[in-house]
Amino acid sequence: MKNIVILLIAGLSMQSFYAQNIADAVRYSSQDITGTARYRGASGAFGALGGDVSAINNNPAGSAIFNRSFISLSLSSGNYDNQTYYNDGITVSDETDIDLNQFGGVFVSHGAGALRKFAFSFNYDRSTDFDNGYIAVGNSGNSIGEYFSGYAQGVPLDLLELRDDESVSSLYQFLGKNESFGAQQALLGYQGYFINPDSDDLNNTSYTNAQNGNSFDQEYQYLSSGNNSRFTFNAAAQVSENLYLGINLNAHSFNFRKETIFFENAQSAANAVSSSRFDNELRSYGTGASLQLGGIYHVSPNLRIGATYDTPTYYTISEETEQYLSTEGANGNVVLAPNVTNIYEDYDLQTPGKATGSIAYIFGSNGFISFDYSYEDYTSMKYRPDNDVFFQQVNADIDNTLKGTSTYKVGGEFLSGNWSFRGGYNFKESPYQDDSILSDRSGYTLGLGYAIGSARIDIAYDWAKQTSNPRLFDGAFTNTAYVDSINTNVIATLSFQL
Repeated sequence: MKNIVILLIAGLSMQSFYAQNIADAVRYSSQDITGTARYRGASGAFGALGGDVSAINNNPAGSAIFNRSFISLSLSSGNYDNQTYYNDGITVSDETDIDLNQFGGVFVSHGAGALRKFAFSFNYDRSTDFDNGYIAVGNSGNSIGEYFSGYAQGVPLDLLELRDDESVSSLYQFLGKNESFGAQQALLGYQGYFINPDSDDLNNTSYTNAQNGNSFDQEYQYLSSGNNSRFTFNAAAQVSENLYLGINLNAHSFNFRKETIFFENAQSAANAVSSSRFDNELRSYGTGASLQLGGIYHVSPNLRIGATYDTPTYYTISEETEQYLSTEGANGNVVLAPNVTNIYEDYDLQTPGKATGSIAYIFGSNGFISFDYSYEDYTSMKYRPDNDVFFQQVNADIDNTLKGTSTYKVGGEFLSGNWSFRGGYNFKESPYQDDSILSDRSGYTLGLGYAIGSARIDIAYDWAKQTSNPRLFDGAFTNTAYVDSINTNVIATLSFQL
């Protein structure tokens, strides 16, 4: 049967749902080092260099470095390898996929006088890959009943009782339209026998967790997919013998899907629910725009410096959710499948701006070494509309939870005949003041290229490591899993001079 679609407005209805708003904002604001194999082989340290299609995303003046028109196409094979620790359990998860990672071109026109060269370019780039997954398995002293009990507080019992000829699905839909996501969670918990009201009075608003034991075998499955893509339209010029200036207009779009499945088996007869399954699905879609300004200056034939400013990206985001709960216990088997899609009112997100300084030294025709430094202030992220009381609180939490971050990238290339050999290192600080939530990220890269006439084939390998301690659910159920993540990619690029 086709899902029932309902609309939940901002404000009260969102207060219960967006408890992980900060984590969502960090996810949608983050960008991986992606692009051509040459760019990634040197860890993306191209801010003062240009001369590569993906370097345009680093510094828009980089397209004016080209002397001839140029196009490139890149494919990427990415792999995540997650080792997850949850109380007394350890699990390993990994997955590999292949994607079109980059496609772009630069078109050069030589001028006269002070404006010696013009360049116009476009580039498509998967700036972030959301494909990820892990399984947390272990024994806990806390039950998922705490999740439902926490949301139920303050919800009148009258709203959770079924009327004559009323189904769980229709009541779930009614609560979404007229009350809140939190009331929907209270309904699932009450009808699934996870919570007991303190009184049978229909005006009762206080509830107790019906899980009285202290030993629960739990399994949490997390799977996410999607990507954040950027379409860049660039214009740049060589305005003097040594100075290059450029501008980018970026169109951003992302799709993100997260599915979680939670199993719990109680080890004591003192619990109302002996076993349960709780499914949640979130689907998010966003579109946005940003601007970049950059310049490259040749201090000498060998020394180059660059500077770039990225404006914040301004996103409009749509989200929807679906849920399912089944329980088994003293009250029998219960299946709560509302078959309802919660569709939330669109909201806006402003990501941090970024400033980058770069320096590179060119060893004639033998190669280069380059260094980029970037700074982003994550406390500048803002959710809107500004008059939403919940967003005002989340923006205050952003100020207290996040911080400014530095990113360091160093890379080099050595040329020998038609062969190119590359390597690099990159490091990005955690945006959280408490880096146990999400650690710093460090990575290494290697690359190899071979030129055949006007064509070039490049390959690169990158490796990055980061740890996180994500909460399994929002609200009163505060269990976390420690995830040690290693991401690797193999990138292949085919390029042509025109």
